[in-house]
Amino acid sequence: MNPIELQPVELARLFSQQRRAFPSLSRIEGDRPAVYLDGPAGSQVSHSVIEAISEYLSANNANCGGRYATSRESDTMLADARAAVADLLGVDDPPTIIFGANMTSITFALSRALARTWGPRDQVLVTRIDHDANVTPWALAAHDSGAEIVHVDIRPDDLTINLDDLRSKLNPRVKLLAFGGASNAVGTIHPIAKITRLAHEVGAEVYLDAVHYAPHVLLDAAAWECDFVVCSAYKFFGPHVGVLWGRRERLEGLQAYKLRVAPNSLPGKWMTGTQNHEAIAGVLAAVEYLADLGGRLDPTAAAPSRRDAIRAAFAGIGRHEASLSRYFLAQIAELPDYTVLGIRDPERIAERAPTFGVLHARRRPVELAEHLGQRGIFATHGNFYALPLTERLGLEPAGMLRIGFLHYNTTDEIDRLIAALGEVQ
Repeated sequence: MNPIELQPVELARLFSQQRRAFPSLSRIEGDRPAVYLDGPAGSQVSHSVIEAISEYLSANNANCGGRYATSRESDTMLADARAAVADLLGVDDPPTIIFGANMTSITFALSRALARTWGPRDQVLVTRIDHDANVTPWALAAHDSGAEIVHVDIRPDDLTINLDDLRSKLNPRVKLLAFGGASNAVGTIHPIAKITRLAHEVGAEVYLDAVHYAPHVLLDAAAWECDFVVCSAYKFFGPHVGVLWGRRERLEGLQAYKLRVAPNSLPGKWMTGTQNHEAIAGVLAAVEYLADLGGRLDPTAAAPSRRDAIRAAFAGIGRHEASLSRYFLAQIAELPDYTVLGIRDPERIAERAPTFGVLHARRRPVELAEHLGQRGIFATHGNFYALPLTERLGLEPAGMLRIGFLHYNTTDEIDRLIAALGEVQ
């Protein structure tokens, strides 16, 4: 039986059992288990990820390229990690997988390289709903090259990218469109393939920020036909490592800012300095965790490929998280002082991740977060670096309360959340 055929109760039971894979979920705050609703700020990690990092440091720790065992083992691990992430992203060219410190650092590096190819008549498009890491690097790069930065607006009613505004601003002068697959503040999921086609029709390249998309929906870079996709393992149950995929011809053709001794071939051309090998070992384990989850969700599948297993995992994750979202929206609708930003229609759940920006009629977001924290419920407040959005909505400097669910969350935890929110006067 595949994940699509499982009944909601069966799926919820399986994901409840899956919580045992995450040691942090056993934390006690006061006299009750902690409730982790801060997944949008970084997911928890499984035993297997922790063990992989520890194992690398205790048994394989070495730099690359040496003629001795631990160095060769490190080279093998890095190649295995690139192959695993290629399967996660849905691409078949592992050397085009680049590891870096984080998404922001990677974006700054690539923006600097791309800016060398822009001129004063060129334009770069960014959106009002993106994380600032997918806005400011491009704005600075455009400034350095003399290009014009252009902002694509949102629809204020449902906090989606305004496609009419996008179409009106796409023209042959546009060199790059940078946008996010999912909003890290309010959860909106955007039609990636459609937006990419619109950009390509005028000859623009596309840089997709899939950081917040990655833990919720199957990544599929090849099908989207983007030119670059970036994500971060700390959102998909791994450590803090940034990941970039790009079209081979672009990664090979662009001039990277690198040391003279660094290789000119992929992936080393773009992986500046000594990498965080132990964390990359954790990235490999995080992808394997997802593949193992897919096998648990679809035990009847005969020796699926890792990509097929990952696909099964996200089929189950999507259904479970959709159930959590519908349940949360129904429950919070009974609390009259609260407003959920963005998409609230249960029929449009597929258009959003289980990430919710919430406002109270009288209380500041920081007060709500403090109230929840005192009750062992972990949720964040502020703008979450989605500054273009909070500025557009007039929510600075207070921002919003952000509540985020992942596949290890449960309806019982939502009940605790709603009860705590209901206490606020």
